[in-house]
Amino acid sequence: MDDTGGWRFAQAFGDKGEIEEITEADIISAVEFDSTGNFLATGDKGGRVVLFERNHTKKSCEYKFFTEFQSHEPEFDYLRSVEIEEKINKIRWCRRQNAAHFLLSTNDKTIKLWKVFEKSLRVVSETNHYDGTRPLPPPTARNHLRLPRTTQHDSIIAAVPRKVYANAHAYHIHSIAVNSDQETYISSDDLRINLWSLEVHDQCFNIVDIKPQNMEELTEVITSASFHPTQCNIFMYASSKASIRLGDMRDAALCSQHAKRFEDQQDPATTSFFSEIISSISDAQFSPDGTHILARDYLSLKLWDVRNEARPVRTIAVHDHLRGKLCDLYENDCIFDKWEAVWGGDGRQVLTGSYHNFFRVYDTVGDRDVVLQADKAVLKAKKPGAGAGKGGGRLREAMQNESQDFNKKILHASWHPNEATVAIAATNSLFVYSAA
Repeated sequence: MDDTGGWRFAQAFGDKGEIEEITEADIISAVEFDSTGNFLATGDKGGRVVLFERNHTKKSCEYKFFTEFQSHEPEFDYLRSVEIEEKINKIRWCRRQNAAHFLLSTNDKTIKLWKVFEKSLRVVSETNHYDGTRPLPPPTARNHLRLPRTTQHDSIIAAVPRKVYANAHAYHIHSIAVNSDQETYISSDDLRINLWSLEVHDQCFNIVDIKPQNMEELTEVITSASFHPTQCNIFMYASSKASIRLGDMRDAALCSQHAKRFEDQQDPATTSFFSEIISSISDAQFSPDGTHILARDYLSLKLWDVRNEARPVRTIAVHDHLRGKLCDLYENDCIFDKWEAVWGGDGRQVLTGSYHNFFRVYDTVGDRDVVLQADKAVLKAKKPGAGAGKGGGRLREAMQNESQDFNKKILHASWHPNEATVAIAATNSLFVYSAA
């Protein structure tokens, strides 16, 4: 039985073949559609950002290479004697206002605002010694002098850093989010959230600080932060204590008191050594209309109504089949993997990843659960365009019963804002899937 829910494989980028070895720098660490869905950005552990443009000559939603640039370089913090990796942790697009594109990218310490634009290359076509076809003798009279002329030779896609926002975080930056006003953004590390103006690179305002005076009293860290999609004063942040706090910047400059708190209390009878680790929220995102919050922990997705702090509207089990393997996952550090939670553009579906390059799409209302697999081996076993994941019942059974490769994991994904199209990062490859 076909249980793909109409989803089919559209295209893939980044296949190096079986001969060339995949390096750590090639692993994709961030994926993001822009607000129109016409452009798609990926960042990798080598500090590179690659942009793709929608191919409008195709009827289906397919993309082609647009440009690539080096966003971050490895650095060394001599004060703390630590290396700063070039890995891109997050990419966020700014809304397009002219012919140029603007996007934010960050590694552990430094955020950069990039301008990507088409640049014309002009060459001198006529001078006093050359008429465009042959050399000329030196001018012998004043009226023989001519102004040099230039003509457009070619055009290239250029990327330049417009702003560099540095030296504002003592700990690793894991989240950035652009405000709906398109004038400010927040950046978050484990203990603090800073508010920036996009126009000011050397000053920011600390709006959340959970660092205790004595670090031995530290009980939780911030794991994710994002802005409300339409209300520029509202933001939220999730923590390792399975808590989501809603902040309102109208209340105070330092939002130490949250406006709302969403926390699903655990049953003390079911607690174990792993309870705190697996309940830590790795990602939390507002729905496109801002009425709901989707939160991902290690084993599940939780859907909250922002009007109801008491309990989640729905809890979706993603990794129930891994409950008996938590000891092994702790030993190989996989239990600390940070899974992203992704909303569909219309807010009716959500997506999250799993191991062995499986990913799952759920309806927010109803019980439909589509299992797909983004893997080169799966594609090679099928006819081109047939769609990896055909026979979703078989994939669901394989996901729950067969031994899985824990080195293959879908941690990063993005959903097209207007269509049922998703971009999936699987190691060094980018997969695009579309639903009929």
